[in-house]
Amino acid sequence: MLYDLFSIMAPVLACAAIGFIWARSGYEFNPEFVSRLVLNVGAPCLMLSVLSSVAMDIASFQRMALACVLIAVVMAVLGSIIPRLRGDDVRAFLPSFMFPNVGNMGLPVCMLAFGEQGLALALAFFMVLSVAHFPAGILLAGGRAAGGFSGLLKMPILYAIVAGVLLLVFEVRLPTPVKNSVELIGGMTIPLMLITLGVSLQRLHIAQWRQALFYSVMRIGGGLLVGLLVVWLLQLEGVERGVVIVQAAMPVAVFNYLFAERFQREPKAVAGMVVMSTLISFATLPVILALIKNGW
Repeated sequence: MLYDLFSIMAPVLACAAIGFIWARSGYEFNPEFVSRLVLNVGAPCLMLSVLSSVAMDIASFQRMALACVLIAVVMAVLGSIIPRLRGDDVRAFLPSFMFPNVGNMGLPVCMLAFGEQGLALALAFFMVLSVAHFPAGILLAGGRAAGGFSGLLKMPILYAIVAGVLLLVFEVRLPTPVKNSVELIGGMTIPLMLITLGVSLQRLHIAQWRQALFYSVMRIGGGLLVGLLVVWLLQLEGVERGVVIVQAAMPVAVFNYLFAERFQREPKAVAGMVVMSTLISFATLPVILALIKNGW
């Protein structure tokens, strides 16, 4: 069991270590550029590649989307109440409750733990959350909501979701030239996500560690409990259950820091939460995976 868990986490740690060492060595790396490249090009191609080759019906996609929405809504409620009770800026801390790192960490962990089917389900979760992340994240941080509805229409992820759903509904397989292209481009997504995570961990620093620790525990522990509640309400089983629980218990997404820095909405506090929650997740994820493997 320990060897199996190490086999799941080792590639995650290895890629993150590459990014950490790269940044520590002083080499140039632009996390925002890479993140946008991955989100706008790599991830949509990965989704099309996976959904065109893995057997997943539209009902599974709908269940994952519903689970994602429910978890985000409940975490939004917690993210509105807890900072207010502590006297903190709700708009600074709310995104960290709502938007965990279901991409950089969630996708590779689900792929390694649950195989191609797990990756397909995790992608469905990731894509639905990502559509809301940019407009909501920018709005909460204090900017204009990504151009409103017109800004949303410019997001490639939206079209990837529509195309992916059509592939599932009509059971269509991509033509070989298209399939080979999106498979090659999509293949860069997961390694780049993890390397970017490692770079971010090296560059970001923890400020006010007690506050960062508290909110990190709320994000991971609260997300885990909400995830367990949602899989119980939706009566999810098997790989679907495992993917939802894992995605719900992910640490704070790096993009929350980028938004906070751009609009100066307590960026040091958000950076501390990203680092602290990610470090904690390296310890909690193997435990969560072990419990899931044992039928939890």
